[in-house]
Amino acid sequence: MNSLRRRLIILLLVSIVGVVGLATIAAIKLLGGPSPELTMGPVARQIQLMVQLVPGHVAGTGDAPINLGDHPADGVEDQRHTDVLNHILHDIGINASAIVTRAADKPGMVASVSLPDNRWMVVDVPDFGPPRDVWFVLSGWITLIVLGATAVSVYFAAVLIRPLEMIEAAVSKIGSDGVLAALPEEGSAEVKATARALNQLSTRLKTAMESRMRLVAAAGHDLRTPMTRMRLRAEFLDEDREKWLHDLDELDSIADSAIRLVREEVDQDAVEPIALKGLVRDLEIELTSLGHAISIGHLDEVSVRAGALGLRRALRNLMVNAATHGKGCSLSLSATNGQAVLTIDDHGPGIPPELLNKAFEPFFRVDPGRRQSVPGAGLGLAIAKEIIERYGGTVTLQNRPGRGLRQKVVFDVVPE
Repeated sequence: MNSLRRRLIILLLVSIVGVVGLATIAAIKLLGGPSPELTMGPVARQIQLMVQLVPGHVAGTGDAPINLGDHPADGVEDQRHTDVLNHILHDIGINASAIVTRAADKPGMVASVSLPDNRWMVVDVPDFGPPRDVWFVLSGWITLIVLGATAVSVYFAAVLIRPLEMIEAAVSKIGSDGVLAALPEEGSAEVKATARALNQLSTRLKTAMESRMRLVAAAGHDLRTPMTRMRLRAEFLDEDREKWLHDLDELDSIADSAIRLVREEVDQDAVEPIALKGLVRDLEIELTSLGHAISIGHLDEVSVRAGALGLRRALRNLMVNAATHGKGCSLSLSATNGQAVLTIDDHGPGIPPELLNKAFEPFFRVDPGRRQSVPGAGLGLAIAKEIIERYGGTVTLQNRPGRGLRQKVVFDVVPE
């Protein structure tokens, strides 16, 4: 019942069926036939004429047949019609009693009138009621109305919530840059207005994002000019020269990482099937040659859809992070339930549980005091997460039992 579509369907269905139900009740009242007062009046006039003719009339060959008997007609007495008929006969001066009965084997009613010679005259009562199959027709009609009302309710409910569905679809398609996908401005006036508003919102979001990225890139670029001047001056210092140069290197690394983070959001390479096994082995060879302690475990043959350069940069950041902070790492790649799972285990101290959800924030450090001993600007994990999620993957961190950190990257497998 929480679904707006379901509530609209039920509301429309109840409204339509309710109105038709009231009309049906009125129709049933009309189809029930006229009241006994209306049907018994003509019958009483007919009986009056027949009673007056029967006692002194000798039947001839051309006369209409009159049904006479020693007892009333068989059947179940209809008390209401009997009372009405006797009342009318008394009013018109006929001193005779009548009984109205219904036969079980045929439709309609018959009136039995007592004659002075102790015989009974049987008269057919016209059947003014509805046809016998009217209830079957009526039930079919009601069924068609309910089915038609259901179809109409479903259609108009879909029309009414189409703008909401458009908003939901647009929000679900928000890219990693926070911009909504463009929507076609077509359909009803309300749908057009909704699409136009969402497209305008997307344009403003895109402008704001681009402005933010230009600001970060400009700030990182402008940092390099004073750092260059400071580096030149540091060359002429005798005291603490190495410390100055070390601090300048760290500032340069931070500025360079900020610029790379912005470029990751702007420069996106083409998406294509990537063989993860080959990519992992290439990175292992590259990083091992640079002195990182990396070992390879079991690797399944599996492909995922991503940008080659972007995915390579993301996995390199994760492997370097594990090898640097975790004193070496081991990798394994498996394909299960249509997903490729790359696991990177290290042997370091791990991350306190209360800080795990902050590890992907830019410039994050478990211990700010380690800036001097561990290289990097704290943007490697942030950049890796940005790239992986852009291509539809996920990356998570968890502490291993005992000691160490586990980085797990999951992508959907490309069908062979």
